[in-house]
Amino acid sequence: QVHVVESGGDLVQPGGSLSLSCAASGSIFRINAMAWYRQAPGEERELVAIIASGGTTRYADSVKGRFTITSDFAKKAVYLQMNSLKPEDTAVYYCNADLKTAGSDRYSIYWGQGTQVTVSS
Repeated sequence: QVHVVESGGDLVQPGGSLSLSCAASGSIFRINAMAWYRQAPGEERELVAIIASGGTTRYADSVKGRFTITSDFAKKAVYLQMNSLKPEDTAVYYCNADLKTAGSDRYSIYWGQGTQVTVSS
Protein backbone atom coordinates (compact mmCIF):
# COMPACT_ATOMS: atom_id res chain seq x y z
CA GLN A 1 0.00 0.00 0.00
CA VAL A 2 1.21 3.49 -0.87
CA HIS A 3 0.57 6.67 1.07
CA VAL A 4 1.18 10.22 -0.16
CA VAL A 5 1.17 13.00 2.42
CA GLU A 6 1.46 16.74 1.85
CA SER A 7 2.42 19.36 4.44
CA GLY A 8 3.20 23.05 4.69
CA GLY A 9 -0.08 24.71 3.79
CA ASP A 10 -0.82 27.93 5.65
CA LEU A 11 -2.27 31.41 5.54
CA VAL A 12 0.17 33.89 3.97
CA GLN A 13 -0.04 37.51 2.92
CA PRO A 14 0.13 38.55 -0.75
CA GLY A 15 3.73 38.79 -1.86
CA GLY A 16 4.81 36.25 0.72
CA SER A 17 6.43 32.85 0.34
CA LEU A 18 5.53 29.33 1.37
CA SER A 19 7.14 25.93 0.97
CA LEU A 20 5.16 22.72 0.55
CA SER A 21 6.49 19.21 1.08
CA CYS A 22 5.19 15.84 -0.06
CA ALA A 23 6.41 12.37 0.78
CA ALA A 24 5.37 8.99 -0.52
CA SER A 25 5.75 5.82 1.52
CA GLY A 26 5.05 2.13 1.16
CA SER A 27 6.30 -0.66 -1.07
CA ILE A 28 7.61 1.64 -3.79
CA PHE A 29 9.92 0.18 -6.40
CA ARG A 30 10.44 3.18 -8.66
CA ILE A 31 9.08 6.70 -9.06
CA ASN A 32 8.62 8.03 -12.58
CA ALA A 33 7.44 11.52 -11.68
CA MET A 34 5.84 13.58 -8.92
CA ALA A 35 3.63 16.59 -9.33
CA TRP A 36 1.70 19.33 -7.60
CA TYR A 37 -1.88 20.17 -8.54
CA ARG A 38 -4.27 22.68 -7.02
CA GLN A 39 -7.99 23.14 -6.85
CA ALA A 40 -9.73 26.39 -5.94
CA PRO A 41 -13.39 26.45 -4.83
CA GLY A 42 -15.66 25.95 -7.82
CA GLU A 43 -12.75 25.27 -10.12
CA GLU A 44 -11.30 22.15 -11.69
CA ARG A 45 -8.08 20.67 -10.40
CA GLU A 46 -5.13 22.01 -12.41
CA LEU A 47 -1.50 21.06 -12.80
CA VAL A 48 0.89 23.44 -11.05
CA ALA A 49 4.24 21.77 -11.62
CA ILE A 50 5.68 18.35 -12.38
CA ILE A 51 9.16 16.87 -12.10
CA ALA A 52 10.32 13.64 -13.73
CA SER A 53 12.92 11.23 -12.41
CA GLY A 54 15.45 12.63 -14.87
CA GLY A 55 14.95 16.14 -13.51
CA THR A 56 12.79 17.56 -16.29
CA THR A 57 10.24 20.05 -14.98
CA ARG A 58 7.13 21.71 -16.35
CA TYR A 59 5.07 24.54 -14.88
CA ALA A 60 1.69 26.11 -15.39
CA ASP A 61 2.05 29.48 -17.10
CA SER A 62 0.41 31.17 -14.11
CA VAL A 63 3.24 30.14 -11.74
CA LYS A 64 6.32 30.30 -13.98
CA GLY A 65 9.03 32.43 -12.42
CA ARG A 66 7.36 32.32 -9.00
CA PHE A 67 7.17 28.63 -8.07
CA THR A 68 9.98 26.06 -8.08
CA ILE A 69 9.52 22.31 -7.88
CA THR A 70 12.35 20.13 -6.60
CA SER A 71 12.60 16.50 -5.64
CA ASP A 72 14.59 13.94 -3.72
CA PHE A 73 13.38 10.68 -5.19
CA ALA A 74 15.73 8.71 -2.95
CA LYS A 75 13.57 10.01 -0.10
CA LYS A 76 10.45 9.65 -2.26
CA ALA A 77 9.79 13.37 -1.75
CA VAL A 78 8.89 16.44 -3.75
CA TYR A 79 8.82 20.08 -2.72
CA LEU A 80 7.20 23.25 -3.99
CA GLN A 81 8.72 26.63 -3.18
CA MET A 82 6.16 29.36 -3.79
CA ASN A 83 7.25 33.00 -3.93
CA SER A 84 5.43 36.23 -4.72
CA LEU A 85 2.14 34.62 -3.79
CA LYS A 86 -1.09 36.13 -5.05
CA PRO A 87 -4.66 35.80 -3.79
CA GLU A 88 -5.45 33.75 -6.90
CA ASP A 89 -2.97 31.12 -5.70
CA THR A 90 -5.43 30.28 -2.93
CA ALA A 91 -6.41 26.63 -3.29
CA VAL A 92 -6.03 23.16 -1.89
CA TYR A 93 -2.70 21.87 -3.15
CA TYR A 94 -2.45 18.17 -3.95
CA CYS A 95 0.61 16.05 -4.54
CA ASN A 96 0.66 12.97 -6.72
CA ALA A 97 3.22 10.32 -7.51
CA ASP A 98 3.48 8.25 -10.68
CA LEU A 99 5.17 5.12 -9.43
CA LYS A 100 5.57 1.37 -9.60
CA THR A 101 5.13 -0.69 -6.48
CA ALA A 102 7.22 -3.71 -5.64
CA GLY A 103 5.99 -6.71 -7.57
CA SER A 104 3.95 -4.68 -10.04
CA ASP A 105 4.61 -4.38 -13.77
CA ARG A 106 2.75 -1.11 -14.24
CA TYR A 107 2.92 2.50 -13.08
CA SER A 108 -0.02 3.98 -11.19
CA ILE A 109 -0.89 7.45 -9.88
CA TYR A 110 -1.31 7.96 -6.13
CA TRP A 111 -2.77 11.13 -4.63
CA GLY A 112 -2.43 12.83 -1.28
CA GLN A 113 -5.28 14.37 0.69
CA GLY A 114 -4.23 17.96 0.01
CA THR A 115 -3.04 20.93 2.03
CA GLN A 116 -4.76 24.33 2.14
CA VAL A 117 -2.90 27.42 0.95
CA THR A 118 -4.65 30.73 1.55
CA VAL A 119 -3.19 34.01 0.30
CA SER A 120 -4.93 36.92 1.94
CA SER A 121 -4.22 40.11 3.83
